[in-house]
Amino acid sequence: MIKVQQFFIKYQRIILTINTIMILLAEAFKWLFHINIAYQILMLVIGIIGLIPILMTAISSLKVKLVSIDVLVSLAVIGAIIIGEYNEAAIVTWLFSLGEVLEELTLKKTRKAVADLTKMAPQTALVLQDDGTTEEEDVDFVDPGEKILIKTGDQVPVDGKIVSGSDYLNEANVNGESKPANKKKGDSVYAGTILDDGTLTVETTAAGEDTTFGKIIEMVEEAQDSKSHTEKLINHFAQYYTPAVLVIAIVVGLITKNFKLAITVMVLGCPGALVIGVPVSTVAGIGNGAKNGVMFKGSQVMDTTRKVDEIAFDKTGTLTVGYPEINEIHILNGDRNEIINLAVSIEARSNHPLAKAIAKLSDEKINHITTNIIKGKGISATLENDKYYLGNLALIEEHTFVNAKLTKVVNKLGNLGNSIVIFSNTDQSMLAAFGIKDRLRPESKAALLKLKQLGIKKLVMLSGDNQETAKQIAAELPIDEVHGQMLPTDKAQFVKNEQANGHHIAFIGDGVNDSPALANADVAIAIGSGTDVAVDVADIVLVKNDLRKIDYALAISKRTVLNMNENIAIALLTVLLLFVGLFAGYVEMASGMFIHEFSILVVILNGMRLIKNHSKLDNRQVSKKKKDLEFNM
Repeated sequence: MIKVQQFFIKYQRIILTINTIMILLAEAFKWLFHINIAYQILMLVIGIIGLIPILMTAISSLKVKLVSIDVLVSLAVIGAIIIGEYNEAAIVTWLFSLGEVLEELTLKKTRKAVADLTKMAPQTALVLQDDGTTEEEDVDFVDPGEKILIKTGDQVPVDGKIVSGSDYLNEANVNGESKPANKKKGDSVYAGTILDDGTLTVETTAAGEDTTFGKIIEMVEEAQDSKSHTEKLINHFAQYYTPAVLVIAIVVGLITKNFKLAITVMVLGCPGALVIGVPVSTVAGIGNGAKNGVMFKGSQVMDTTRKVDEIAFDKTGTLTVGYPEINEIHILNGDRNEIINLAVSIEARSNHPLAKAIAKLSDEKINHITTNIIKGKGISATLENDKYYLGNLALIEEHTFVNAKLTKVVNKLGNLGNSIVIFSNTDQSMLAAFGIKDRLRPESKAALLKLKQLGIKKLVMLSGDNQETAKQIAAELPIDEVHGQMLPTDKAQFVKNEQANGHHIAFIGDGVNDSPALANADVAIAIGSGTDVAVDVADIVLVKNDLRKIDYALAISKRTVLNMNENIAIALLTVLLLFVGLFAGYVEMASGMFIHEFSILVVILNGMRLIKNHSKLDNRQVSKKKKDLEFNM
């Protein structure tokens, strides 16, 4: 029996395809060629093939004392075959197989996320030996206290503390922040982050599965395992519906001594419309969402989404554009265009994210500039014997002089959450300060206001950035709570705490660092431009990267679940009326089968109404309000 089950699981999609072709062929024999015997034979073959996996599942459920819908379907199909209703047996088993295949495709897609995360984890480390040499070792065999050498461009293989060296680390995989973190002796580093430049020596505090990145993978695996065992919506009805129909059929058989009538009760009670009602609504609702830029991963997601009363947002790349841009320019001395052209020409030689932001200001570049990187401070440049400096305040004060007005501007920009780059020549006759920061998505405020109007009780921002910077961003939005300096595990724990307090929480993010929170949330929503891992872990993907689509996701979820319930009601009411008509003598097998099939058509048409459910979102382009750059002379 186990081998047979494995065979049907392995070739499930192929068998469904063959059965679909045979159904079409059978219908052609009946309506085009009027060869009824061929029609009956094909339907019988389809019914038997489709019955085998359902019957085995039914037997397995009975072994654990569970009367599932598979039990009723199996008995009804067997009964339909016994009394010669082969078409009913074929259609019901085909519908069941289709539902199983759709579910398997969804699960397979989400499982890919864990595999992708595992591939991203560092595998080896350069361990420093007592004689100063290095030896490459598997990260799982690195012990706490061992010193690791990390070179430019390398991925940090362990969690630890820097014992020598200083430079910028790209920590996006861990905290989601696009701005590189300036790390020096004594600072903590995390596995999975990347060293942009220089060389570091790190003393290991955790390696392998014990690292922050390892825990990200573990949390995603655990959360996905818990979600993968979610029951189908229809099984909630099966635990009551199936035994009820079986009892009715047995009672009818015992009272009337009429085996055919008892079988008829089971055949008419077999939930054809009930089986197809939920999948039709699901397919129509998911199709509608996809058409409007919202990808759902199954009906269970929609059922959960409609209950959401709290939404938590990652900051970088979700509420913001995800990369630093010039926010303000303060010209203290000199000509604006000349300063910008010189700054652009100097920064064009750097790959630092802040440098890239300045380099975008102009396409005009001055050649023959020689540059020199001053570690941890910025760049010095020489053009025709003139010296220029571009970097932090320490660089300017070290190579020129202290300027009280400049210090005041720097403090002002810093208080507004900007990263600051200063341009100056030796005598400060050319002096400017660039305020650079990650900007809000243009639709963020409107999207969040709409969510408030829809009745979402609580909006929260979770950020790996410092608390003050996170607050600066949140000040422009209708956010209820702001939590900064959060690692992936902190975000996931926040989600769990809110769930423990009775909230149905959705989390919205775009990066690897968001995956634990996404995986643990009641509803995980990913920005389509995010990492593959975030998209795969998510229950809903905003394909068009438009946060205004969140409210549409909530609306279509409620509409789809309502449609499912309508279809369930239609199916159950049809069965009830058929039973009443059967026992009253008004319904026979032929007329009952007609009504039964008609009810299936009704729920299909009802489900298709979702396709025409249009988005009420104003699809006009959001006019991006560009802030005027300040130029103070």
